[in-house]
Amino acid sequence: MTADYLVLNRTGDKMPLRGFGVWKIDKKDAEETVYNAIKVGYRLFDGACDYGNEVEVGRGVNKAINEGLVKREDLFIVTKLWNTFHSKKHVATACERQLKDWGLEYFDLYLIHFPVPLHYVDPSVKYPPEWYVADAKTLTYERSPHHECWAEMEKLVDRKLTRNIGIANFNVQTILDMLAYARIKPAVLQVELHPYLPQRRLVKWVQEQDIQITAYSSFGPSSYVDLNESGKISQSLLEHKTVSSLAAKHNVTTGQILLRWALDRNVAVIPKTVNEDRMKGNFDLLSIKLDSEDNKALDSLENGQRFNDLMGYGFNLPIFD
Repeated sequence: MTADYLVLNRTGDKMPLRGFGVWKIDKKDAEETVYNAIKVGYRLFDGACDYGNEVEVGRGVNKAINEGLVKREDLFIVTKLWNTFHSKKHVATACERQLKDWGLEYFDLYLIHFPVPLHYVDPSVKYPPEWYVADAKTLTYERSPHHECWAEMEKLVDRKLTRNIGIANFNVQTILDMLAYARIKPAVLQVELHPYLPQRRLVKWVQEQDIQITAYSSFGPSSYVDLNESGKISQSLLEHKTVSSLAAKHNVTTGQILLRWALDRNVAVIPKTVNEDRMKGNFDLLSIKLDSEDNKALDSLENGQRFNDLMGYGFNLPIFD
């Protein structure tokens, strides 16, 4: 890695490699956490409608801008279109709602969160809409084809509501189909990525298409202990003896080792924490140099374990199969 950013296709925008995710950050903590992260040096912030904290995260961003800590153009703001807004009738209004929540005029990157078109839920009834419609016990799908949804995403670029558009949790087959009809091809794919699940073939192919990769859940099961069984029973990467030995070797934390592993693959990372010391550590990655033996040791941890698997939440939707 020779730069601290990835260059996005079409716009040439520089997306920071070291970002900050806001998934699972409580509303009461979000404003101050994001404000502190900006003070630490973070410039990329990754949010989503489904996280339920966009208003508070936006307050943190705007507090930093208003106090002169950063300019809007210094930041790279990412958020995501939720599943219930895939219809061509709802993409634009969903994005406009999110811009209002963030208190911004444009996003730097707007992603389709999942390739899963669910039945529309009026925001006045429930927001964020989550996965189930009303009292349903199974997912309720909507006939909103990806090509129609993507055409509406492209119109957001035309209207300057977002500079770049991309996707999350898509597989090669879905992306290949998208490339056949896209007027504006995706700039970024965001996927789960860590030593247990390096997804080498996916990463290599996507990067060859000039689509950049952002990794989520870089620490493996740690964010899923309270969400599904695999998160509860899997060996923590942050406490794994292989990762711990490398951390001791380089005099850094296990989290820093895992994040550096991703950066060495030209993959952006978006760890989150409300702890300011960990926040600083997760940002202080550029001086860490993993050698070939270090990488070989981390690569040996691969076991195919995916934690953000919809089947693990009981949704009966194996989108990664």
